Amino acid sequence: MRLLRKIAFPVSLVYAMAVYLRNFFYDKGWFKSISFQVPTVCVGNLSVGGTGKTPMIEYILRLFEEHHKVAVLSRGYRRKTKGFLLADEQSTVLELGDEPFQIHSKFNTVTVAVDEDRQNGIATLVRKINPDLILLDDAFQHRKVKPTLSILLTTFSNLYVNDWYLPTGELRDSKKEARRAQIIIVTKCPSCITEEKKQSIVNAIKPRAYQQVLFSTLKYNEFLVGSNNRILLSSLQGKRFSLVTGIASPQPLLDYLITVKSSFEHFQFADHHSFSENDIESFSKNECIVTTEKDFTKLKGRCKNLFYIEVRHEFLGNGNESIEKAIKNIMPDFRSSS
Repeated sequence: MRLLRKIAFPVSLVYAMAVYLRNFFYDKGWFKSISFQVPTVCVGNLSVGGTGKTPMIEYILRLFEEHHKVAVLSRGYRRKTKGFLLADEQSTVLELGDEPFQIHSKFNTVTVAVDEDRQNGIATLVRKINPDLILLDDAFQHRKVKPTLSILLTTFSNLYVNDWYLPTGELRDSKKEARRAQIIIVTKCPSCITEEKKQSIVNAIKPRAYQQVLFSTLKYNEFLVGSNNRILLSSLQGKRFSLVTGIASPQPLLDYLITVKSSFEHFQFADHHSFSENDIESFSKNECIVTTEKDFTKLKGRCKNLFYIEVRHEFLGNGNESIEKAIKNIMPDFRSSS
């Protein structure tokens, strides 16, 4: 794979030029970006995935869903539908896409919609729902909308400043576009990261005066969640189970399971993989199947003894206070009360 990526370097230069021209046209105003009166928060990245966008969306939802009308707008990657679609009780993972369906299943009071046209999606949500806040999932590179607040995610193990364009690297947008973010979050950090290491990362990112750099780690639940029950992960010790992942970056989960001395056979698939019956047959040979929450939405009801392990972002230092304050500052009710 490394050899193929090196061979593809000339292709990455062509891709880089296309990205540069597109951003140049937006910067000059030849391509139009529009903003909306409703507060919008973009959560995204510069790479192709695996930075923890969905857990970050869920983190923000937990902060604001109780007292505010919050909506989530996603493209709905690999869904079988087109155009604007509002999630309801009859919605399926095929109609919404795996990540929007996951959010819709967990947050009953939150409006979830999908639309590949973000401008149309926001306008339709405002007309139909009139939310207090709209979270734009994976929209950093979609410049047709100018969000009120942009949150850029990058992983501890692969900072965007050290990356390169597709297909040689993982970048789908220019490193310089990080300037459009007000908050940069380094995700998937070791929980024991030192202040010296944090400072070295800040030095590498070189944030502008208006930017905050925050750090977070992944926190895995000790319980595994099934369709009708929960079991302790520790109850699987001494048993060999199938671990099924269809996500961009499964390594943090693997590292965690190794630290808790779990014995598993890993079945790794590409991000957003659509599981076939042959796939299911291959990993059903073990007594229990553990998967990610996103993959659980596509496997539920199709195999026995299926559980997922829930993961959340946990901020290091005062990051939780910083992100809550930043979002409150863009919402009129909080601004008027301050």
